[in-house]
Amino acid sequence: MKKLTATKIKNLKEPGKYSDGDGLTLILTAPMKGRWNLRVQINGRRRDIGLGAFGIVSLAEARDAVFLIRKDIQNGLDPVAERQKAKLVIPTFKEAAIKVHEENRKGWKNGKHQKQWIRTLEKYVFPKIGNRLVNDIEGPVIRDVLSPIWLDKPETARRVKQRIGVVLDWSYANGFRSTEAPLRSVGRGLPKQPKKDGHFAAMPYEEVPAFLQSLRSKQNVSRLALEFLILTATRSGEVRGAEMGEIDIDNRLWTIPAERMKMGKVHAIPLTDSALDVLRRVEPFFAPVSNLIFPGKNVKRPLSDMTLLKVLKIASLPYTVHGFRSSFRDWVAEQTSYPGEVAEAALAHSVANKVEAAYRRTDYLEKRRDLMRDWEQFCFG
Repeated sequence: MKKLTATKIKNLKEPGKYSDGDGLTLILTAPMKGRWNLRVQINGRRRDIGLGAFGIVSLAEARDAVFLIRKDIQNGLDPVAERQKAKLVIPTFKEAAIKVHEENRKGWKNGKHQKQWIRTLEKYVFPKIGNRLVNDIEGPVIRDVLSPIWLDKPETARRVKQRIGVVLDWSYANGFRSTEAPLRSVGRGLPKQPKKDGHFAAMPYEEVPAFLQSLRSKQNVSRLALEFLILTATRSGEVRGAEMGEIDIDNRLWTIPAERMKMGKVHAIPLTDSALDVLRRVEPFFAPVSNLIFPGKNVKRPLSDMTLLKVLKIASLPYTVHGFRSSFRDWVAEQTSYPGEVAEAALAHSVANKVEAAYRRTDYLEKRRDLMRDWEQFCFG
């Protein structure tokens, strides 16, 4: 039986809670001022649901709202969750992707990856589904995005697929979608990609000395950068982004800061006479306004990765720049007696064995000095 009437409410003077029954309560703050509240149980949890201000919502309207809410609960709906959904502004895929990129890019150590992550979406995804709401993107739509590049650009396509998945999973976690990204079904709807062996095409280490001699036949920034890369067994991005402030001539060390390393750890590289000679020969190209050792055409920007690869292509060599690290590693294994962990430290590889990694307290710097001198002797001996 209902306890409140319009007349009784009109005569209420004291602030407080006045029950009408069935969970409906008038919370009075002053005579003829207050708000309606409904208390219900949803999946065993007590929930309070506001029904509006008294004076705007009448007693009859509040009772009608109670009837509809309890009917929804009986049908298995959560009125509170439904209200929250109604308030959500569902973003488009492009809006969500930009938000994901902004939230994550500071955690990505590789600056190139930061830029490529969003650029691949801008090129291959935004033109097709950028304006589509994230809760309206399912398997067939994703398949249509990937299909044109799935076989022609397999590696790029896999990256695009993974990045679409990241955006949709983020949308699910933030309540914009009812499911995670349906990538498993997408993969089944696409043809099988040709297998690759997963290795970078590497120059056989026996050919490296002759290549270095030919590299020195001409002198420009890209050739000097490639020579420095070979002599230090480092990655392309580490060389191209190298700055003069990282070089300690007196101690013959090049110290790369953690933010420029793939593993996110500081890496010190012993410099041989030949490596120091490269730094001397590249001095005429140095531009103080950028501090880059190997500046690009725009001296404030580093060389592009393609610039180094172009040196190999001009020489009609079917190898990759990264492959020189494999050349170095093969030489260590086949032509020296240095332990594998010293070679791995020279390459700044992480320790695969977690127990060993926890106890290792050395980077084998002194042994690596000897190793890099022997590598230099092999390259120019």
